[in-house]
Amino acid sequence: MKGLILSITAGQGHNQTAKVLSDYFNQNNVECSYMDVYEYINPILSDTVSKLYLMSTKTMPKVYGKIYRLCEKKPGDEMHTLPRLTNHLLGKKLSKMINAENPDFIICTHVFAALLITCLEGEISSDIKTYGIITDFTIHPYWEDTRMDYYVTPTELLTKQAEKRGLPERKFIPIGIPIDTKFETKMDRIDALKALKLPNKKTVLIMSGSMGFGNISEQISEIDKIPQDFQIISVCGNNKKLKESIDRLETKKAVYNYGYVDNVDVMMDASDCIITKPGGLTTSEALAKGLPMIISNPVPGQEDRNVEFLLNAGAAIKVSETYPIDEAIHQMFMSDRMSLIRETISVLGKPHSTRDLANFIIGSLE
Repeated sequence: MKGLILSITAGQGHNQTAKVLSDYFNQNNVECSYMDVYEYINPILSDTVSKLYLMSTKTMPKVYGKIYRLCEKKPGDEMHTLPRLTNHLLGKKLSKMINAENPDFIICTHVFAALLITCLEGEISSDIKTYGIITDFTIHPYWEDTRMDYYVTPTELLTKQAEKRGLPERKFIPIGIPIDTKFETKMDRIDALKALKLPNKKTVLIMSGSMGFGNISEQISEIDKIPQDFQIISVCGNNKKLKESIDRLETKKAVYNYGYVDNVDVMMDASDCIITKPGGLTTSEALAKGLPMIISNPVPGQEDRNVEFLLNAGAAIKVSETYPIDEAIHQMFMSDRMSLIRETISVLGKPHSTRDLANFIIGSLE
């Protein structure tokens, strides 16, 4: 059995999902590789798409949000004509590779990769099973123009939205966004603090994604004014300037500041709550760990939709101009809100998503 996983670099979540799945299949004796499909077709195209995404979400987020909303409103045929023509042109090199590799299944962790595969119908074997991974808690409008054999959704609660997008319910696999298997189990909080060599006290984890988005320095300064006694773990990802800025802060509370780390799972186990952007992957990891979330700095577009889902499900608190971070933390620590959120999360979390998807694919092909 052989698999191929196709991603596109627009942020790191799609690539991370692809790598997690590829690693899991290979560890379980299924030959599997993953690639940035635009990088394979044309490195300049891949670099351009990646830079445009980062520029639009970081420097022009409102513009990005308006474009996303425009896509949601436009009729499907009007919206997808140009991408369809473009994908036919781009797909020639990809179809040759797929036919040479002859995989049993293809997984697309980005909707643009799924659109490419859809355009290759008739050019690659119809025996290849195709799977689209929806990596947010909403259905991106472009998914309705894809034709996958199955669609992996984060939760059963997206079924109605997917149906409205024209995706047949029989194709849904609501087993969760695939996450690293180290998020499957939960370490005792005190043991996790010991593993991190931190004191045993209430702990707030604050993260900004792999690229270090957001005003974390300002948030830590505001959090530091809260009278309750707790410590802060800060993760800045690849943003060196942000880490240096936080390192220079003079705070009353203990702030343990990190750059890029590979033990977020342990940090989540050590924490009482997390302040984070609502990216699909980080959200799924926090849900799997049963960690209450305080949401800040969503990128307009799909992250706004993630916020709507989490708030409507009762799984998070959102910071705003009229509901600042100190009030959010006070409510989380000083009321029954944390226990209520934990109860909701216990239903929404999908800690075994990667294993469940792999078992489904292997079982359906044997």
